[in-house]
Amino acid sequence: LQEHEVEKMFTLKPGRLPPADVKNVIFFVRPRLELMDIITDNVLKEDRGRSPQRDFHILFVPRRSLLCEQWLKEQGVLGSFIHREQYSLDLIPFDGDLLSMESESAFKECYLESDQTSLYHAAKGLMTLQALYGTIPQIFGKGECARHVANMMIRMKREFPGSQNSIFPVFDTLLLLDRNVDLLTPLATQLTYEGLIDEIYGIQNTYVKLPPEKFAPKKQGEGGKDLPTEPKKLQLNSAEELYAEIRDKNFNAVGSVLSKKAKIISAAFEERHHAKTVGEIKQFVSQLPHMQAARSSLANHTSIAELIKDITTSEDFFDNLTVEQEFMSGIDTDKVNNYIEDCIAQKHPLIKILRLVCLQSVCNSGLKQKVLDHYKREILQTYGYEHILTLNNLEKAGLLKPQTSGRNNYPTIRKTLRLWMDDVNEQNPNDISYVYSGYAPLSVRLAQLLARPGWRSIEEVLKMLPGPHFEERQQLPTGLQKKRQQGENRVTLVFFLGGVTYAEIAALRFLSQMEDGGTEYVIATTKLINGTTWIKSLMEKLEPAPF
Repeated sequence: LQEHEVEKMFTLKPGRLPPADVKNVIFFVRPRLELMDIITDNVLKEDRGRSPQRDFHILFVPRRSLLCEQWLKEQGVLGSFIHREQYSLDLIPFDGDLLSMESESAFKECYLESDQTSLYHAAKGLMTLQALYGTIPQIFGKGECARHVANMMIRMKREFPGSQNSIFPVFDTLLLLDRNVDLLTPLATQLTYEGLIDEIYGIQNTYVKLPPEKFAPKKQGEGGKDLPTEPKKLQLNSAEELYAEIRDKNFNAVGSVLSKKAKIISAAFEERHHAKTVGEIKQFVSQLPHMQAARSSLANHTSIAELIKDITTSEDFFDNLTVEQEFMSGIDTDKVNNYIEDCIAQKHPLIKILRLVCLQSVCNSGLKQKVLDHYKREILQTYGYEHILTLNNLEKAGLLKPQTSGRNNYPTIRKTLRLWMDDVNEQNPNDISYVYSGYAPLSVRLAQLLARPGWRSIEEVLKMLPGPHFEERQQLPTGLQKKRQQGENRVTLVFFLGGVTYAEIAALRFLSQMEDGGTEYVIATTKLINGTTWIKSLMEKLEPAPF
């Protein structure tokens, strides 16, 4: 940006714009009304007497919104903007195998408000991807939203006949999955290293903010008088060697890797005492930067692991996990749970309660009316009646609902798809269920079974899950059909509509790395989520209406 004469970048906040000696001010925003209010404030507080006057421009990401422009017009500032454009940023690469649209409201819009804008952006993003990496010959999907996206893609292809490109396809298959086909997975506590970091501290756009005490440099004799107060901000992605190795492991397997690494690194530093000749010393010095980076990376992850361990070894974490695992393995899902009642009585965080109650409901294909009413009453009386709107949203989304058909399908689904594995090997896993220490994410199981033996083997179960399942083929121009060499892997793009968790990503990476797997996975999603951020996006904040 600086090469293109961008002077400074600021975060959008109300009040006067920061001083800068520039002619043009560009606002880069999502089309949301509350942001329009901040921009209005910025524009109105601008000093009109200054010379030269600054010109304003606005770029909406990913597209312009009539509503926002109307709002700016009513505030009397629309005329101040010389350019009003859109910047279509659909899929943002987060890692070598991960793309996200980072649209936090996509799930709520699709399932509560029947607003399919985010699906249109998903389809647009996929068209862009095909323009760059070739037409994807096979499309499979499950769920209403998946059907919509596939239809839009086919239509876009028909409407732009010029989009028939002659690039050799990189992807063999596209799998579109609705989040509501598998509502269970995000509600459970993720047990991979990266999943736990996200559950406890929250990973925002690959960055995490951590309590600084563990990262203070230990100096002798000072006795911690000036501990840092700013949270420690770290970037987490596969560019860091150590993180790439441990991010997808079950947390119980991380400790041994870290201690092995520590031994290797200290042995490498010891080498310097054995370096005698100039050549040997030179070689040691050339490796130094890499070794120092490895050492600081190890120090950081050891600190993070200690922070997480303090939590995972707590009684409360254990009790919570035990209840989750009982529900997922089908124990006592049909009656009021004592632990949940106790948590409500002790006024634990509401989101924790909602996650557990929703988990119980999903694992029981809905709760008996009597049980549901009991939970609702307890929650409203303890946390306040304003949460009735949130409960209503959760019901609409299918997360917390009465059992309508009178029978529980979950046990059949669990047995057919092998969603619960009793003997889990956390250290050297042989099945994706290691990411939740026993539960195999339903969404990833569907991807795994699609690769082989194919979905025909599970027709009955697919019918029990919400939404249609379908298959489409896209014609490739002659000469671009793939002839697969011996031992060459298929590449499947799995697109989660409505969000994906780090544990599911870890499970798909595990499948990619399996010796006899034969399929590599690339993951795309509308948003990286965990149970907390997901439930939060469905909660209603009761505030006075803006108009």
